[in-house]
This record gives sequence, structure tokens and C-alpha cells, in this order.
Amino acid sequence: MTEVVTATTQAEVRPFRINVSEEQLADLRQRILATQWPEKETVPDQSQGVPLATMQELARYWASEYDWRKVEARLNALPQFITEIDGLDIHFIHVRSQHEDALPLIVTHGWPGSVIEQLKIIEPLVNPTAHGGSASDAFHVVIPSMPGYGFSAKPTSPGWGPERIGQAWATLMRRLGYARYVAQGGDWGAFVVDQMGLQAPEGLLAIHTNMPATVPADVDQALQAGSPPPAGLADDERRAYEQLVRTFKQVEYAKYMAARPQTLYGIADSPVGLAAWLLDHNDADAQPAAAVTTALTRTSSATGELTRDEILDNITLYWLTNTGVSASRLYWEYKGGFFNTKGVSIPVAVTVFPSEQYEAPRSWTEKAYPKLIYYHQAEKGGHFAAWEQPQLFVDELRAAFRSLRSL
Repeated sequence: MTEVVTATTQAEVRPFRINVSEEQLADLRQRILATQWPEKETVPDQSQGVPLATMQELARYWASEYDWRKVEARLNALPQFITEIDGLDIHFIHVRSQHEDALPLIVTHGWPGSVIEQLKIIEPLVNPTAHGGSASDAFHVVIPSMPGYGFSAKPTSPGWGPERIGQAWATLMRRLGYARYVAQGGDWGAFVVDQMGLQAPEGLLAIHTNMPATVPADVDQALQAGSPPPAGLADDERRAYEQLVRTFKQVEYAKYMAARPQTLYGIADSPVGLAAWLLDHNDADAQPAAAVTTALTRTSSATGELTRDEILDNITLYWLTNTGVSASRLYWEYKGGFFNTKGVSIPVAVTVFPSEQYEAPRSWTEKAYPKLIYYHQAEKGGHFAAWEQPQLFVDELRAAFRSLRSL
């Protein structure tokens, strides 16, 4: 089910296994217990940040009950590899389907995420006949950790923005022997696949994004200036404008990381500091880390929403790899716009989730992506769609790329 390629030293693909020591886990628990807490917030809501009670309950569970070994075993049950690309070691999961003519797919996570976001979609994509699909829906799945994230190496010099990551992913897919493939991304992964779409490397058939960049120039200009929306917007376009106004009022964390990522020493020194920073990331429902408040009391979920352990799996990965600061630098690296049209001209598939930062109207999407091959508004799901609603997300990817199967 795995494929290991050996070539020159630089092109070598090396098996990888996670092995966190007991000393690291003991140190984590000790640091959590030694947290110096601030006083309670002075408001009854979350307008000042993640509430003290929320963080103290999370810390209590993290130090006394949470078990990292469960997700470590889950990751180690998957084929994982390291390969050097452009001078940097890149970690990735690579699971090949047993179905003939499976379509190669590279999936990119975002911030404050990791490959943990995509764990629940791997098996249904690779083995669709066991998960409500047909053999013709099968994918070979590649899920890399972005530079500075997870088990990938940390850049030691500037230049690793979405543009360079997109180029690295094209190199990775060629190195794995895939002559034709598709790419998917959300959050920063959406920026990466947009850049791949602009670069149009040989073999890339199409991209799928669940955070599309569709905002027309006049609308984007009004948003940046804080002006009223342009005249003549349709109802769904005006709704998207209002959603974006709200979104741009909730991105203080992004502005700080874009300006001063190296100053965030506290998230490298304090587990609770790191957790609070990663949790205070609003989705469209204004809930940290996709409704962490309810997730903190949920130990399991049949509907796909995040659980307390899932949220801690991701945070703990950041802590154990000490990537709080290195991951933040991606905001500093990127100098372009966020939701504005980028000029992608290759085939594009788009899924709009109702609790995303904004609901991209079809009218904007068709103009932003002239070779739009799929557009669908999902019934539920938010910013971390693959993590929150894995079955729905898998169904979207199957439908999105179905027209390419015969190419």
C-alpha cells in the first residue's frame, strides 16, 4: 500500500515514525500544572479572548487525563515519510489505494491545523467501497506538513510562502511518480492550491478549495477601505460582503503574526499559552477552534464535530514539535491579498461551507475561476471542514473531481 522511491540523496524518500519520549510528555504535564494564571476576564462573553474557566478546564484535562499515545499510534499506523525538497525536509503521509485507476490527490492543511485535520478523510478516500462510494471514486492520498509545521523542518531563511510551498508540492508529486494528480486545500492550504493553479505545473489536472478566493477588485477595495459595499450587489453578494466585514474584524491574531511572529516566545515556553493562542481563532460562528467551548465537554461525536481530544491532539502536536513560532511565520511570509481573485486559469472545484469565513457566491466564483468544474454549497460545516464533517467533505471531493476521471 506504500511506495518508497530511492534515487539521489536529495530525492530520497525515507520512512518516518513518531516516537515521543515519556520525558517529553512528563515535561508537558509539569508545565501545564505550573501555569501562572491571570485573573478572570471582566466581561461575561468571549470578547476579551478565551475565557479563564475554559482554559483552566482544558488544562486540567490535558494534564491529568489526555493521552497523546492514542493519536501517535493512529499516525504511526499510516505510511509516513520524509523527503528533502529545495533544501528542506518535508514530512508527509502517503496512502495508496488498492483500486485500479485511483486519482492521486495532495491535500494541504492550514493554521492552526496540521495533518491531524485530515486523518478522518484518508480511509474513505482511499477505500471508497467500504465507505459508501464506488471503486471509481478512489484516490491515492498525499498529506504533507507545511514547512515549519508538524514534523516538517523549519525554514532557517525567508522565502517559504505559499508560492514556494506550491512548487514544492509539485516536486513531491513528481517524486512519488504521479504524472497526473489533483490538489486540495483549505485555510493556508487554499492559498497553496491557488498558487499551484497559477503555476500550473505539468500533471496538475485541477484544484479544489473550500476557502475560495473570489472577491472582485471593487468589492475588495471597499472592504480594505472600510467603505460601504459597491452598488448593485445581489443578495448573496451583499451577504458575502457583510460576512467579510465581520471576518476582517476577527483577525487580530493574523495581523500580529504577519507583523511580529518572532515575539511570540510565550507560545514556545508555555503549553497553556500555546493552547490559548491556537484556540482563539474564530470561525464564522465566532467560536474558538470551531466551537471549542462545546468540544471541551464532548468525548465523542457521531456527527463529526470536534471532540476535546481531537482539539488537544492538534495542540499537543504543535507543542511536541515546538512549531508555534515557526508556523506563525507563514503569515509574515505572505504579502498578497486574502480572499481577492488571484487569476487561476486551470480547472477549479469549489465547495462553500456555511460556517466558513464567508460564503462565496456562485457569481463571484465563476468570474474568479473561469474554468470552474464544480460548485456546491454544503449543508453544514465550517472552516475546518475535513476535520469537522469528514464524510460530507469526502463526498464533496468525490463529486468535485469526478469529471476528471476519464482524462
